Parts: sequence; structure tokens; C-alpha cells
Amino acid sequence: MEGTIQRHWEYICNHNKENTKILGDENVDPICEDRENKFEFSVMSYNILSQDLLEDNSHLYKHCRRPVLHWSFRFPNILKEIKHFDADVLCLQEVQEDHYGTEIRPSLESLGYHCEYKMRTGRKPDGCAICFKHSKFSLLSVNPVEFYRRDVPLLDRDNVGLVLLLQPKIPSAASPAICVANTHLLYNPRRGDIKLTQLAMLLAEISSVAHQKDGSFCPIVMCGDFNSVPGSPLYSFIKEGKLNYEGLAIGKVSGQEQSSRGQRILSIPIWPPNLGISQNCVYEVQQAPKVEKPDGDLTQPELDKTEVLVTAEKLSSNLQHHFSLSSVYSHYLPDTGIPEVTTCHSRSAVTVDYIFYSAEKEGVAEQPGAEVALVGGLKLLARLSLLTEQDLWTVNGLPNENNSSDHLPLLAKFRLEL
Repeated sequence: MEGTIQRHWEYICNHNKENTKILGDENVDPICEDRENKFEFSVMSYNILSQDLLEDNSHLYKHCRRPVLHWSFRFPNILKEIKHFDADVLCLQEVQEDHYGTEIRPSLESLGYHCEYKMRTGRKPDGCAICFKHSKFSLLSVNPVEFYRRDVPLLDRDNVGLVLLLQPKIPSAASPAICVANTHLLYNPRRGDIKLTQLAMLLAEISSVAHQKDGSFCPIVMCGDFNSVPGSPLYSFIKEGKLNYEGLAIGKVSGQEQSSRGQRILSIPIWPPNLGISQNCVYEVQQAPKVEKPDGDLTQPELDKTEVLVTAEKLSSNLQHHFSLSSVYSHYLPDTGIPEVTTCHSRSAVTVDYIFYSAEKEGVAEQPGAEVALVGGLKLLARLSLLTEQDLWTVNGLPNENNSSDHLPLLAKFRLEL
């Protein structure tokens, strides 16, 4: 039998190296700040590897013994991991619809979770699920996002996202809601234009869901398989809130491929106006024209003028979003600089899975192009350590005897700053 992976909790609050514990040693707890009247919760993001996709891509799993690839072997392992880590919120990708209905959802409901699911459009029957503990949250809204758009030729892929608005159950204090998003962006390394547009659609939905009556945003946790590596333009856009994509090769967006020879450059704008999403990644509201005749109708020259202004705005190569998002992980080991990885199979070992969150800010979050207040930011308390490619090959890569996906689960513990 293969060895087991050793992962430990890295506690962030004191930056104290002694504040780590090996899994299983549940009695060791770090000394953090005062916890009274604080809402703490944990999040797991996990691409559990759809059985259909595993079988369609069997060349990626040549290193595996056949029995460990059967769903009847894999699902009990996956469920065991979920039970062990006992996260308050689960963001799962590659959740196959038939398995979700017959096994995954019933099993998770028996563990105290409420589950929401969005299947991919098209023929591949897997999708994204967000599950949360009844004991910690109540559900305010469910907002599925379909990235396929019949009226936009660029958007001919069937990826989806799911955005929930959750209300923390806090007896003593009023709390902002928390917006939890989950997605699995297109894999194709050569189609960065589609990936960026899918991301913009997700961000627009998050913006709509997280927007509060006073104009501020509630805290956000955005999980998923983004099929992009750390430091890539897509990753940097999420973290920095801005991206000038002028002259950027379409295959460079996600950083999965090194060569950009023969690749076309991203068009400006990347997506057409009829998508209804601005370069600030928000849904566009059709503004009533300012210049009106007494009867309220615009003259044709005035209409043309309005159209020119809109077109000029669209031709900017600057993308922006209005969230201050940090990554739970740093993606490199601090002592050696060796990359951490979140997925490992016969062809590659890289990081493509992330948990992003609204970092707590003093006062108003500084954002490109706009000042957007953030109510109750999130403080990262701890994360479950990731591994290097070398670590994973010592247990025969992924999947293996004990780890039944080709991705590792990501885990974070947060405190909601009220």
C-alpha cells in the first residue's frame, strides 16, 4: 500500500512557526486573538474528478493501478476526506450529475450540509456544487451562471459558475452576509479570450449578488479550478483588480503554455457589447440618454453621438474589477521557493485551484477606478498546507490509494471581522 500524504495546518494569525500541527493532532490549537463575538468558518475547495472525465482522459492516469480509478473505490475516499476536514462550506468542481443525485448529495446532507448544484450546459454531465452547514449559515439566494451564450460566438463552451449568498448564524450580533462563488473555467490553454470572459461573467454576478443597499460589498469567497497558474495575467487580474491586455497573446492569459509563437493577440474589446458586461466586470445598466427633445425622443445625430461615446469606452484594453481579493495560498514554499501544486497526473503537476477572499481593509478599499467600501472583511486564520510535485510522486501521484482525485482539496479557516 502506498504512503499517505502529510499535510498540516499553517496558522497565519501569529506568523509563528510553532503554530502548526500535523493532521490528527486535534488537541493542538494556536494562540490567536480574542475570539469572543467573532464568527469563524472554514472553506474547502475541491475538484473531485468526474468519473466520466477520468474515463474520457485515461491517458492522464497511466501511472495508476486500475482498481483505484473505479468510482466505487474513489467515492468512499473522497467522502472520508470531506468528513475528516469537516469544513463549514464546500465548493466542489467536477461533480457528476448522476453521482450527485444518488450518492454525493444524500451523503453530504446526512453530514448536516445543505447542497446547491449547477450542471454544465451541453453534453458533459458534471458541474459545480456549493454545500454549507445548516448549523452555521442560512441561505439567502442561489445564483447560477452559464458561460455559454448562443448570441455570443466567442462563448461556445459549457462551463458554469454558482454564486450563493449566505447569512452567518450569529446569535449576538448583526452580521453581513457572505458571498460564496464557485467555478470551473475552460481548460483549453490556447483560449485565454474565453477564460477571461468567463471570469468577467462570474465577477459581474458576484458584484450583483454581493452589492448591498448602502453601496458597499459584503465579504466574498471565490473558489474554483481556474485553469490558470500563479502569476499568469488571469491570476494577476483577480488579485490586482486590473489588467491591460493590449498586445497579450491569447495563449499567454492562463500561463499554462510557455510558447506563444503563432498565437493571435487578444482583440480589443475581448467580448462584444451585446454580452452586457462592462470592462469593469459589472452588468451594464442601459443609461437613459441625457439630451432629450421636449417630447422625450432623441434626434438621429444625438443617437449617433451616444453610440460613439459607448463605442469609445468599449475600445479600452483595461479590464478592472472592484474587489480586493487575496489568495489563501502563497503558491511557493517559503524556505526553498519550490512551487506548490494543486493537481498532479501523468502529464503535469501545477497549481490551478484557488480560494480567493475579501481581505480585511482599513476603512475603504483602494480600488482602480472606484472606491468601494467593504463591510466586514475576512481575516485568514489558517490554511491546510499544499505539497510539491516531488511530494506527490512519493505517493505515486494523483489519484492514488488514499487520495482519489487528481486534485488536492484546498482548505482555509476565516474569521469574519464584524
